Amino acid sequence: MGSVRKASAWLGLVEDNDERYYDDEYAEGAETGTGNQAWVTDPRVQVAAETAEEQDRRIATVTPDSFRDARAIGELFRDGVPVIVNLTAMDPADAKRVVDFAAGLIFGLRGSIDRVATRVFLLSPADTQVVVGEAAGRKTGGFFNQS
Repeated sequence: MGSVRKASAWLGLVEDNDERYYDDEYAEGAETGTGNQAWVTDPRVQVAAETAEEQDRRIATVTPDSFRDARAIGELFRDGVPVIVNLTAMDPADAKRVVDFAAGLIFGLRGSIDRVATRVFLLSPADTQVVVGEAAGRKTGGFFNQS
């Protein structure tokens, strides 16, 4: 079969009469979900949650209701997990106490605290680098900056 005919058959313009590509054994012996065989996945594909947990690439998000939830923030941060703390649902007085707790936490464990938005903070462990703004890889004078 010539290359033009193959291309035409692939596009559906002509009928494909080439029987070399069909395997009769597959059609006759095909099993329909026996359950004995495990699902085989391409080895290049990995489940993101498992990979993230194995490589410690997790970020926790905590939205505390009261100061009692500060313990969960401390335990996650102590385990080396960056924590995003959303204080928008709290009273201002309790939110201030949580921020003070977080400041002591990052001081004691040599981490850092960054304000992400109004009443939303990122607590980063010592071995975590936070990239902000232009340093994140955006080029100045790129396509959208055509001045």
